[in-house]
Amino acid sequence: MAYMEASVRRKQLVAAARSVLAREGVARTSLRAVAAEGGVSLGTLQYVFPSKELLLRAVIEDVVDEIAGVLKESVQVEDGLEHAIRQGLTRFWSQLVAEQSDLQLMQYELTTYALRTPGQEHLARWQYERYAGIVAQWCQEAAGKAGEVCAIPFAQLARVVVASVDGLILQHVCDPSPGRSREDLDAVIEMLIGLAGVRPAGRVRTAGGA
Repeated sequence: MAYMEASVRRKQLVAAARSVLAREGVARTSLRAVAAEGGVSLGTLQYVFPSKELLLRAVIEDVVDEIAGVLKESVQVEDGLEHAIRQGLTRFWSQLVAEQSDLQLMQYELTTYALRTPGQEHLARWQYERYAGIVAQWCQEAAGKAGEVCAIPFAQLARVVVASVDGLILQHVCDPSPGRSREDLDAVIEMLIGLAGVRPAGRVRTAGGA
């Protein structure tokens, strides 16, 4: 087998795992199946990922990085938090939801698998902490670069963003309807913008709310 740098090999195996997970589901995905998909021996796979948990964790991290990349590339954060929410979620939906139901189903399966597997519950918690963390960082960067403040903590805003979009995704996966889903997404975006209550950092509200 030709030599391959560890970082390249890791990416190759994570990509193979994502393919198997999307096709077979989490419960039926084994290290042996991923090794076959990646064209490596089981021993090579286990050298990089000694356990299924570590492999699933790497897959989740890869998905989080993909989401972060879409959000980062979708907008100029200097345009402010409202613009970031509106454009970022629209881009996220078009790239990672509308045409990738298998990706979304895989993520839900990763969550339920972890919650139903004794000793793996922390993986589900970590998964959603990573989702919320990347959204919080993205929102805070957009507000900070535009000299804005948010009406609620960025961590709380991020959790509401994740929860709201998560619900829309589940509905879309169960009953795909592009038109309805886009209308609902637009409604959620307006709700989130209202919740954020974005205002210039130098503005101080008086007792009368002015």
